[in-house]
Amino acid sequence: MYKSVLKEESCEITIKKSIFIANLSPVSNEEEAESFISKIREEQPQARHHCYAYIIGEDRLTQKYSDDGEPQGTAGMPILDILRKKELTDVVVVVTRYFGGILLGASGLVRAYSESCNEVTQISQEILKKEFLDIMIKIDYNNLGKFLNYCEDKKLLIHEKDFLEMVNVNIYVPKEDYESFRSDIMNITSGKALMEVLDEVLIDTIGDKLYI
Repeated sequence: MYKSVLKEESCEITIKKSIFIANLSPVSNEEEAESFISKIREEQPQARHHCYAYIIGEDRLTQKYSDDGEPQGTAGMPILDILRKKELTDVVVVVTRYFGGILLGASGLVRAYSESCNEVTQISQEILKKEFLDIMIKIDYNNLGKFLNYCEDKKLLIHEKDFLEMVNVNIYVPKEDYESFRSDIMNITSGKALMEVLDEVLIDTIGDKLYI
């Protein structure tokens, strides 16, 4: 389980006539991150700097940043530091600067790029990426009502139902809850349910809501 962001966001701040535009996006690998950076460059070719940072992977081991012509350590690393502090991953932030004619100095640049990244992460919707099991359950019609009530009470997502000789139900269950789920279903059905784990999947979640 780890934190990321739901969708692309952007914001703009002005500091001593320089305009800083922060663009954020969820990504799943370095190729997507680099593609997003290239897209921002193409969309705003007149800007002087496109500084960025990204973190990839559940282990957060893939990390990269660039000052893109700003003094070393004043842009990319401050952006990366904000992402680290917020414990985000699978995310890229590009801060585009239009120079306003007033020099900010090294400390001023650090504050500006940090603030830009902080602003765009604040308006973004954080998600938790959680491991779920995709489970297929065969259940008899007599126990279907109790089973559906249980799933509604536990806020479990049923994503497929087939009404055959028995009802075949496909459901997502948090991996850490599998043993208690299995025990509950066996109690509900007096041990008559047939259960098979089909797959392990990583799903974006906000609270009890799943984004498939």
